[in-house]
Amino acid sequence: MAALTLRPVRTAVQADDDQLAELDRSTWSTLHAVLPKPVPPFDPFFGERNPPEDVLVVEADAETGGAARIAGYLRLVPPTPLVANAHVRQIRGLAVANWARGAGVGRTLLRASFAEARRQGANRITLRVLAHNDPARALYASEGFAVEGVLPGEFFLNGRYVDDVCMGRSLGPA
Repeated sequence: MAALTLRPVRTAVQADDDQLAELDRSTWSTLHAVLPKPVPPFDPFFGERNPPEDVLVVEADAETGGAARIAGYLRLVPPTPLVANAHVRQIRGLAVANWARGAGVGRTLLRASFAEARRQGANRITLRVLAHNDPARALYASEGFAVEGVLPGEFFLNGRYVDDVCMGRSLGPA
């Protein structure tokens, strides 16, 4: 794998739709997905419930001089519309392109999400992850997330029940 140079994390724009939709399809796995594998015709990535302003992206340049491509994304949203919950942001999607794995893309996106959540006035961030997704759980733990709850057997995937793990961390004062 050629070394990658990550560009600064930015907010997605509508023009990213095709790349992000392809990234989602190419990274689909039973390790993290609770929805069935996408089949044609494919839906657009962005929609009413998933606008570009909720998505952080990071692009990478290959040292070989190739054009920058989206290496990963993270979706950051309020967990509910309740005023009493406005101090929290939730990660509802994190994907890293297969060709960019091991280059720090996930960690870069997580750290950018902390800054963005703080900018939005949050002092806490949460996420949910499938119990069998050991690589993601290890990454989250290394970035300060702790398990705050487990929903046993919440999903039935590939013929077995899988726990849904709720994780969270403080961001400090908003």
